[in-house]
Amino acid sequence: MNKVVRYFVTGAMLTLAIALGTGVANAATWSSTDAFGSWTYNGYYFNNDVWGSGAGAQTIWANTQANWGVWSDQPNTGGVKSYPHVGRDVGKSLSALSSVTSSYAVTNPGSGAFETAYDIWANGSSYEIMLWVNKTGAVGPIGSQVATATVGGSSWNVYSGSNGSNPVYSFLRTSNSSSGSVDILAILKWIEAKGWYGNVTLSTVQFGWEITSTNGTGENFATTNFSVSSS
Repeated sequence: MNKVVRYFVTGAMLTLAIALGTGVANAATWSSTDAFGSWTYNGYYFNNDVWGSGAGAQTIWANTQANWGVWSDQPNTGGVKSYPHVGRDVGKSLSALSSVTSSYAVTNPGSGAFETAYDIWANGSSYEIMLWVNKTGAVGPIGSQVATATVGGSSWNVYSGSNGSNPVYSFLRTSNSSSGSVDILAILKWIEAKGWYGNVTLSTVQFGWEITSTNGTGENFATTNFSVSSS
């Protein structure tokens, strides 16, 4: 039985379960409650990615890369619990790329602690570049602020740090956005111009939500538009 359904019994309570995402997940082409449930579609891959300590139940669902989401029930405690995401591999060096762009549109809960973020990896897992397009609640990036930048179509506060395994460069949009487009290559080349890395290979571009808390109640997150293109 679906993990959302089991908390509800009949009548109005079942209607509430559907409102919380059960119906959406059941009607989707694919869904999973597995911590690392995965699916591929048209060159994109999806992962539920429930990896954090003390994580609660989570159901990811998808029809396409532009129509997917997650129901997540995370306790009101600190630390990232999950990163449900869609991704696309690129596998080309910066010098071999003339364009890498992405568009997105999301609907988020009004409370909790989370951010909507791109997670971009270069040289395998040697460099991590995060682009936070919106954030809610008590969440913050790794490291400390080292710059401000207007690049890739937005203005950002830029942070640099390490997760213990690799450098992490986080770009936090100065104002929250629920939809837009990003010139990813421009941002990656801005970092290269700073000398923080060289002519790295862009391995993969991921997009989703880093969820710390949903205040101990199930919340819905949805993507209504997403694409990554490179040449």
